[in-house]
Amino acid sequence: MAAPVSPSAARPASEMIGFDGVSVVFDTPKGQVVALDDVSFSIPEGEFASVIGPSGCGKTTIFNILGGFLQGNSGEIRLEGKPLQQSATDVGLVFQEDAAFPWRSALDNVAFPLELKGVGKEERHARAREFLQMVGLSGFEDKYPAELSGGMRQRVSLARTLVTQPKVLLMDEPFAALDEQTRLLIGDKITTIHNEMKQTTMLITHNITEAVQLSDRVLVMTYRPGRIKKVVEIDLPWPRTSEILGSEKFGQYVAAIWDDLRVEASRGLEAQGA
Repeated sequence: MAAPVSPSAARPASEMIGFDGVSVVFDTPKGQVVALDDVSFSIPEGEFASVIGPSGCGKTTIFNILGGFLQGNSGEIRLEGKPLQQSATDVGLVFQEDAAFPWRSALDNVAFPLELKGVGKEERHARAREFLQMVGLSGFEDKYPAELSGGMRQRVSLARTLVTQPKVLLMDEPFAALDEQTRLLIGDKITTIHNEMKQTTMLITHNITEAVQLSDRVLVMTYRPGRIKKVVEIDLPWPRTSEILGSEKFGQYVAAIWDDLRVEASRGLEAQGA
């Protein structure tokens, strides 16, 4: 198994996402809460990284910073080696809720971002069909969200984000509401899409199996205040499918990450109980 990588390691020349000493403090009725404390990491271009940690560790805060919804109180955040602009247009977001428009067909849901850009109907529908096919929904173009399963609706949301071909794809627990079998099968689809599009992807997740299945590296976070406890390189072969879950090496990664998370999850439970 590959050795953990220090978050203070030298910045790679191909860096797409970079955090240096980022801290975020929230004012609440009960006082200040330190969500992130001196967080540093670097994600190279084209890599798939997952951020995992107990509830309250600041995972979604990282997502919100990169998505342009929040600024750090201190430190530097970079995109393609330059300071992140809150209005960055090369970042695509997939949220926990499927967020499909119920009054639009799957085709028109996916085509919507292109419509906003002024792309003509014929072209945007052609591109929407291409991305529906990519997520495995060919033949469902005319279906409305109410006619689709939860997993299918989430894939419509994914296709709608991908259709603009952002350089960075951020996903905040997009499969949390799905059953385990559906999560694994969508995981297979995600790895295929990632290999085809070569985007830099960051997944926020609670699920260790999901993180190891999909990622080149996993960032393990501490309970509040959120810090990077360890960065684990996942040295498993590509192309990677859910079949790899039964391998001994896969199980070793899951067990090792759980060893790091167990302490943090216990701290979180104790704090919430108190």
